[in-house]
Amino acid sequence: MSIPWELIAPLIILQLILMAFAITSCIKEETNGPKWLWIVIIVGLNIVGPVLYFIIGKKKY
Repeated sequence: MSIPWELIAPLIILQLILMAFAITSCIKEETNGPKWLWIVIIVGLNIVGPVLYFIIGKKKY
């Protein structure tokens, strides 16, 4: 059984773009909680981590 890369590649690219944007935002802006913990969550939880950061971790003014 072969892996259908034409279906998986867009998801991997989307994940990498979302993770890079979330890490950049985390470094530049104020967060709810320690930045190092948010970076671990962003990298460790794949697509869910960056989404959690933008919903919960980013400080709202």
